[in-house]
Amino acid sequence: MALQNIGAGNKDDAFYRYKMPRMITKIEGRGNGIKTNVVNMVDIAKALGRPASYTTKFFGCELGAQSKFDEKTGTSHVNGAHDTAKLAGLLENFIKKYVQCYGCGNPETEILINRAQMITLKCAACGFLSDVDMRDKLTTFIIKNPPEQKKGSKDKKAMRRAEKERLKEGEMADEEQTKLKKEAVRKEAAKKKGSSTAGSKDVSSKSSTKKKNNVSDGDQSPTEADDNETAAATVDTEDDDDIQWQTDTSAEAARQRIQEQLSSVTAGMVMLSTSEERPKSVKNSPERDEDKTQSKVNGHSNGVKVDYSNSREKLVGEIKEFLNKGTSASQLKSFLGSLSGTPQEIMDALFEALFDGAGKGFSKEVTKKKNYLAAITQEEGSQLVLLNAIEVFCGKARSEAAKEVALVLKVLYDSDLLEEEFIVEWYGKGLDGSNKGSQIWKNVKPFVEWLQSAESETEEE
Repeated sequence: MALQNIGAGNKDDAFYRYKMPRMITKIEGRGNGIKTNVVNMVDIAKALGRPASYTTKFFGCELGAQSKFDEKTGTSHVNGAHDTAKLAGLLENFIKKYVQCYGCGNPETEILINRAQMITLKCAACGFLSDVDMRDKLTTFIIKNPPEQKKGSKDKKAMRRAEKERLKEGEMADEEQTKLKKEAVRKEAAKKKGSSTAGSKDVSSKSSTKKKNNVSDGDQSPTEADDNETAAATVDTEDDDDIQWQTDTSAEAARQRIQEQLSSVTAGMVMLSTSEERPKSVKNSPERDEDKTQSKVNGHSNGVKVDYSNSREKLVGEIKEFLNKGTSASQLKSFLGSLSGTPQEIMDALFEALFDGAGKGFSKEVTKKKNYLAAITQEEGSQLVLLNAIEVFCGKARSEAAKEVALVLKVLYDSDLLEEEFIVEWYGKGLDGSNKGSQIWKNVKPFVEWLQSAESETEEE
């Protein structure tokens, strides 16, 4: 069965994952009894997540003809002879009104009917609530025949709980294994320490035996005995020169070790000489005045260097000035690479330069300028840097911009700039971090839940 993308605006997107079967129609009967049978209406309605009776009734309302859907046989009939292209166009209108989210355009929505008998579409991706026009004829039919609630939600929650418990058990087992490894390493180190202590005792006993062998009782005079002991001590000292029992940590010993390891030139640069006399300064010399001027330019003040190169305001100003020249995304990437600062500081400054003052319509601005973000999110670890920049920007931006953070994530996710695992990881760290009370996490929650439910449904299929 041939498939097509859901929504006319996505027909040219080869990687769009929401698809439905192409409509197949058949003309039946003749004369006043002629009818159009939508052969695969059940499959189409299943792909849209709506009852087949809704689409059939919508055709009848729009064409001003009688329509009927048989629940037992699954057949959909509309009185009159209608070509496939005409019915396909009406189906697109149905999708825009009753399937796609009015905020992000995602077709994964759910029909809700409140107490005031008003119909809304709740988006599983961004959490946006779309108000359906109640003047449409189909709304009366929907209220009288409300959609069935999705089944299996309790089973999915139970599976998620079981998965979380399994992960916790795995983490506990890993911790236990790590403790056992540390204990084994500690015992091994204790054994090695014991063997080294025993070896030192053996060496000490050997040295004492040498002294006893070199001096015999009563055979030598006191003077000769003293000379022999001195010689034996000298021999023992020469034998033990290669054994270092402890490290001398005094300042003189440290100075000596540095001089041994470094060359004479390097050692002179590292060690501070207190015996050298400082050259007398020349007052009002041209060289002195030039040094003062250069130190002020470089940010020196009274011998203390002040570095302004990594300040946020300077980074934002430089990026804005560069963007005002109408540069391309590749040129921006090379320019950002020349800036001094950490990747996170540069990304934060870029976000502020691109979307400064953005409020309502923040997601549309991101859609327009996503090419700039795509140019700098190709390296490893750049996705978490981008997510952190979004968090920082929404914390400082207007409340209208923070409300659209889920739409922004949806835009970047559909553009393959953000992957699901990094979004979920970032969201989990945010809930456990110091900024867990921020409104941004409440706005992001529907999108993360939609990602996790989509993944579980894919695994079940």
